[in-house]
Amino acid sequence: MNTAIRMPFTCEAVKPARAAPSLWDDVTEGLFHPPRTLPAKYFYDEHGSALFDRICELPEYYPTRTEGALLAEVADDVIARTRPACLLELGSGMSRKTEHLLDACARQRCVARYAPFDVCDEVLIAAGERLRERYRWLDVQPLRGDYGAGLTQLPRRATPTLLAFLGGTIGNFTPTEAHDFLAELRAWCKPGDSLLLGADRLKEPAVLHAAYNDAAGVTAAFNRNVLSVLNRELGADFELSHYAHYALFDPVASQIEMHLVAMAPQRVRFAAHDRVLDLAEGDSLRTEISRKFTAAALEDLLRGAGFAIERHYAARDPAFSLVLARPA
Repeated sequence: MNTAIRMPFTCEAVKPARAAPSLWDDVTEGLFHPPRTLPAKYFYDEHGSALFDRICELPEYYPTRTEGALLAEVADDVIARTRPACLLELGSGMSRKTEHLLDACARQRCVARYAPFDVCDEVLIAAGERLRERYRWLDVQPLRGDYGAGLTQLPRRATPTLLAFLGGTIGNFTPTEAHDFLAELRAWCKPGDSLLLGADRLKEPAVLHAAYNDAAGVTAAFNRNVLSVLNRELGADFELSHYAHYALFDPVASQIEMHLVAMAPQRVRFAAHDRVLDLAEGDSLRTEISRKFTAAALEDLLRGAGFAIERHYAARDPAFSLVLARPA
């Protein structure tokens, strides 16, 4: 493969397809009346992304290493089936697991572009610089934006495109949100495109509980970091030490929930907006859901959004799925 010209990285801003709520919109809608919730996307500032990288290395946290091992096993088959001219990854983060797909691309000499799409310039640039050093031939074209604000403005780098949505992130959506998001992906696709979706599978509650309540407390720090984001961006004065990390599995909804629980009465001021939030002892802020799927439920979700299943790759212990699908 030819070596790409070495140019400084710039992140292309992707225009939102629709008006997306601001951080303050989400805070006023989600925190000022029960049940109190925040979207999980606010975890991932630069510090939060670094903490999540540490979580991925914890012995209790199986999803990243399980998905990574499965990707290493099936990447050649995925690339052989799709032959992408572009690999476009939604919610790419540091793009570490993506290296399995890029290794397969290198072996099969079939891709010249990688388009990571995420919300943080610093993370996109750091990941791009690392990948460009490892894959001297790779053309990395970062995209900055919020896929929650719609995908109709998402630029097309080349056809066919392999869309990757990994990490079990689909589990952070409610059922309706997941359907709508995948249907929007389906509408963006052109003939020849493919989707590789990673999703965590239903398993023993004890395994799930341990994964989100690690002994080292890294997940607790990651959870509390969202309060630091509110302090920095909105002039809030949350005292992080006054909130306990709490994660539980809801078997009815088949999902892990992460919460921050006020351990004493709190009065939080948002200086940037001249508002006050009063919390009683024991009040909970839900910061994330992570749904767990059966194999059948995952395939039904994709089919309902307009995709046809081409191949379902599954890890057994612990269970995790990668599903390769095409527009139906």
